[in-house]
Amino acid sequence: MGRSRSPGLRRRGRIWHIEKQVRGIGRICESTGTHDLEEAQRYLAKRMEDIRQATVYGVRPKRSFREAATKYLLEHQHKASIACDGLFFRQLDAYIGDRRLDQVHDGTLRRFVEDRRNDGRKTKTVNLALSAVRRVLNLAARKWRDEHGLTWLQTAPLISMLPVTDARVPYPLSWQEQRLLFQELPTHLARMALFKVNTGTRDQEVCGLRWEWEIRIPELDTSLFLIPGKFVKNREDRVVVLNAVAKRVIDEVRGSHPHQVFTYQGNAVETMHNSGWQAARARAAKNYQAESNEPTPEGFKNIRVHDLKHTFGRRLRAAGVSLETRKVLLGHTTGDITSYYSAPELHELIEAVNRVCAGDSGKTPALTLIKTKSG
Repeated sequence: MGRSRSPGLRRRGRIWHIEKQVRGIGRICESTGTHDLEEAQRYLAKRMEDIRQATVYGVRPKRSFREAATKYLLEHQHKASIACDGLFFRQLDAYIGDRRLDQVHDGTLRRFVEDRRNDGRKTKTVNLALSAVRRVLNLAARKWRDEHGLTWLQTAPLISMLPVTDARVPYPLSWQEQRLLFQELPTHLARMALFKVNTGTRDQEVCGLRWEWEIRIPELDTSLFLIPGKFVKNREDRVVVLNAVAKRVIDEVRGSHPHQVFTYQGNAVETMHNSGWQAARARAAKNYQAESNEPTPEGFKNIRVHDLKHTFGRRLRAAGVSLETRKVLLGHTTGDITSYYSAPELHELIEAVNRVCAGDSGKTPALTLIKTKSG
């Protein structure tokens, strides 16, 4: 005799599916994920028992952190740092992936924290991973509800952050340090670095800059770039104003690629912080000591791409540019999300960024000609 089939199971192709009317719940339609009838029937029995426990006793289904993390990633694709969250969840999976949501707390996260610290990870990096866990648990306790109206988690535990004692201090470049670094960079990175230090753009904004975002301003004989918010960290449209140096860099690469502003061998550059940057940084540090006859500062030895943004901001401040204008030029959140500026307003922004044009820059002939002095 053939095996009897439980009511509510239907076969679609090779896989058994649940199609069952449940009083007080409605119709359940989902795949069992198996072609084996006995396994499908066990899955159906478990689902029915989970439903009974939830409806009669208010018992929440036992969901794993992996299941919750997956739901979070699917629902937050718009988030600028979603790729980083995905990386954190992959790192966390070996520690808490199989654990129930109510089993995730400081105690079960302790080994993850210890291992990351022993690997030399900065406190801020560890805290970012812990913050992602905290966000998932808060959503599970406050927002996500099942078909019975129950939240995924009864109460979110307090996830403790580590005290930040090892944060790296920003290191704005001097003009001498900029010259030493930029002359060691490969040509394509030298252009990108020169553009970045004169616009205050972020690494991903420079690497992803596209010609379609350029807007001509004929009355001011210049152009600017308007980066759509979905490509910007704070999700606000980013106005990139060009000073004389940045404009010269843009004109130099114009026509080299139909879409991307900055490329290497015809392809987009994923990040400026690559082996070329690291090798140039090491050579520049040696040249600093030979030229200055004094020890190379640690900050210059380990100069980061993001320090070019800090350099731009520091130079704007030293030039007397107002805080409000600096926020606009650096792409910081201001509460005023307009991307429309009048000609006088643009003239003021251009005048501000031109105050930081000074010093020898770059390594190619086209770049070494840029020696504009501030007035």
